[in-house]
Amino acid sequence: MNDDFLPLRSKTILLVITGGVAAYKSLELIRLLRKSGAEVRAILTKGGAEFVTPLSVAALSGHAAYQDLFSLKDETEMGHIRLSREADLVVVAPASADFIAKMAQGRADDLASTTLLACNKPILIAPAMNCEMWSKPAFQRNLSTLRHDGAEVIGPAHGDLACGEVGSGRMVEAAEIFEKITLMLQRNLELRPLRGLRALVTSGPTYEPIDPVRFIGNRSSGKQGHAIAAELAAMGAEVTLITGPVQIPPPTVAHMIKVETAVQMRDACTGLLPQGIDIAVCAAAVADWRVSEPAQHKIKKSGDQAGLQLELTQNDDILKMISNHHNRPKLVVGFAAETENLLGFAAKKLKSKNCDWIVANDVGPKESDKESDIEPNMLGKTCGGVFGSDKNQAILLTQSAQIPWKLMSKQELAKNLVAEIVKFFER
Repeated sequence: MNDDFLPLRSKTILLVITGGVAAYKSLELIRLLRKSGAEVRAILTKGGAEFVTPLSVAALSGHAAYQDLFSLKDETEMGHIRLSREADLVVVAPASADFIAKMAQGRADDLASTTLLACNKPILIAPAMNCEMWSKPAFQRNLSTLRHDGAEVIGPAHGDLACGEVGSGRMVEAAEIFEKITLMLQRNLELRPLRGLRALVTSGPTYEPIDPVRFIGNRSSGKQGHAIAAELAAMGAEVTLITGPVQIPPPTVAHMIKVETAVQMRDACTGLLPQGIDIAVCAAAVADWRVSEPAQHKIKKSGDQAGLQLELTQNDDILKMISNHHNRPKLVVGFAAETENLLGFAAKKLKSKNCDWIVANDVGPKESDKESDIEPNMLGKTCGGVFGSDKNQAILLTQSAQIPWKLMSKQELAKNLVAEIVKFFER
């Protein structure tokens, strides 16, 4: 067959084979994938190796079957992080009840579960088990968790089971899994329009130390920045999230850098720019000032009622630095969190920072009759307290337009922003 007509040419599939009689079908799946031009890497769990041999998997895939998390040879040749990073799709077939439970619980006690926990690619699960196991509420809760987390499930089929019973639990045939893989990869290309682009997102607050105990900070939760990072990744971008101290779960992104101070965030950003960044979204609430000389030990109270005096030094403007860098991204988006004169201050920031867009949001306390640059019917008492809230409303300012967004969840606002980013790169 001509390479131009191979539907999965240049695609890499990571196949995880867990314990179960249905493991023999995974060998046929490897054959179908290779015939269609895909590269196949395979991980055999301890249970999977009881049903198919590493030699059979290696002969059909053209690569050694990976088995041991602590194998120096395996980790040197292809570490567990690379196994998932270099794949376009991860398929667990057969997926035993035990392994599905591991995935749902986020366990990482062998190579397969560790690789999946570190995975940032689409996952397809083909369950195979006894019909009673399939029907149990505990198992269905585990499967529901994985679906909620974004995994897709195919099957199981109804029929004769290896145990001699009849019912649901039989793994679907290799040809059906192959068709599902092809559809997922085609859809992935259509729904991931930012694939091939690299994005930098800053999120959360910065903490500027006063002494080893105290700091200057702000109320940013990181929810908006994290939501933007997750949505960019969902659209196919390779995202590096640079986050200050937050108390929320990390999104699934390619890379994450944790920082505490504005200087650390600045250095992380400047370190990434020479690597080639296409999109920068500066959603972090970076402290404008830091203490010039933080105390080495905890400052003790004294009887002096004059109070503590701190000498502050202005932090570098990270948004302005990125916008004017010689390795400037193609699109630079900043945030303007204001408590008054929203449009006026945001427009001034757009010009002074030399960025492309500004997302302007009013973070001050809201009153139903408060004057605002946003239409009155878009405001309300529920909009107050943007910092730490699950909701936000904003106006996107570009060089030529103003796009108002009503009060919505921060995930929805992230989708709106990323939709505009997609339009920008489709021009």
